[in-house]
Amino acid sequence: MWVLSSKLLLLWTTGLHKQGPLSAVVSQFASHHVSASLLSPGDGGIKPVAKSRRRTSGTSTDQRKNGGSDGWQRPERSARSETWKGESPEWPRREGDSRVSSELRRLSLDDFPAEKAKMAGQKSTAHAREAPYEVLFGVAPCLLALTQGRRRARKLFVKDGVASHRAAVLEVCEEAHRRGVQVQRISKKELDRMSSGRLHQGVCLQASPLAYLAEDRDPPAPTGRDPPLWLVLERVQDPMNLGAILRSAYFLGVDRVASSLRHSCPLSPVVSKASSGVMEVIGVYGYESLQDMLKVKVARGWQVVGSVGAGAEEPPIPVTSCLDFRMTKPTVLLMGGEGEGLSRELLSLCQTLLTIPAGRELFPGVESLNVSVASGILLHALLSSRGSAGR
Repeated sequence: MWVLSSKLLLLWTTGLHKQGPLSAVVSQFASHHVSASLLSPGDGGIKPVAKSRRRTSGTSTDQRKNGGSDGWQRPERSARSETWKGESPEWPRREGDSRVSSELRRLSLDDFPAEKAKMAGQKSTAHAREAPYEVLFGVAPCLLALTQGRRRARKLFVKDGVASHRAAVLEVCEEAHRRGVQVQRISKKELDRMSSGRLHQGVCLQASPLAYLAEDRDPPAPTGRDPPLWLVLERVQDPMNLGAILRSAYFLGVDRVASSLRHSCPLSPVVSKASSGVMEVIGVYGYESLQDMLKVKVARGWQVVGSVGAGAEEPPIPVTSCLDFRMTKPTVLLMGGEGEGLSRELLSLCQTLLTIPAGRELFPGVESLNVSVASGILLHALLSSRGSAGR
């Protein structure tokens, strides 16, 4: 039997490149003999394994495409190869190649806990980068965002150079340090890019965004003797206008600012800068339906006052000069958006329309004021009349 095996192995080694039925039979027997030698102990089983590997590496291209004619490669195709069927046929790859199957990577991480912890940290860092953050710019918005605590501050960026030693900038840095916010010095070019070329005054703050507040179920009752005044904005879309309105409303003492949620600009960093940081202090409420909210206010005894330009057509609602109006009960002042003004639905709920008298005869097309300027004038007139109404 051994003699026969030796002859067959001799034929197999001398006829490696010959094709035909006999070579196939011999290669199958050699494969069986190698497998048996591999499973049996002893030095005799080692040499055939080396020969079989050289045989496999010498297989022609056509044989590799068909799985090989010597029958040695086929047993290697197991259930695991079916599992990795969707992976690249060139697997396994070189060390460090990132294109390794996810299954193999998972098994590797299980064997190396340190690498697993490292990748978990990388995933956590990537998730932190994807968190919803925006960039505030300007000294006042950044400082008030830090002091008010309504945002989650992530990092403060300060212009590198002499400008960072200004008292206002140092105050922002000290506040960030006090609250455990990382401070990083960067170039002016990088600050310009972060603020989209707007005036950043040497500081930018990466923080979570602010959203409109939801309606209180039970709003607190007014504590002062004067009736409250709410400013309600419909479809104000310019962030510069909204910021200026918030600044005036806060300065003059408005009790609440509200806005329609639809077709209105969000509370963005541009709004915060235009308001000189007031947006970080005052809460702005958002309503899906201003009409429903106003109906509730009217039912509770509030008066709804709208605004109209000096050159507008005569509406069916009484028009009063803001200089002659006296605010004697809780009031809602409605201000419409740029261009279209108040909608018909809200105009129908107004008891009075206020107008700002012009100081001269106006040319056609300039009969009205900017919404932020008009809001400031009307608010000042109403709040001033509120103090003098009881005299």
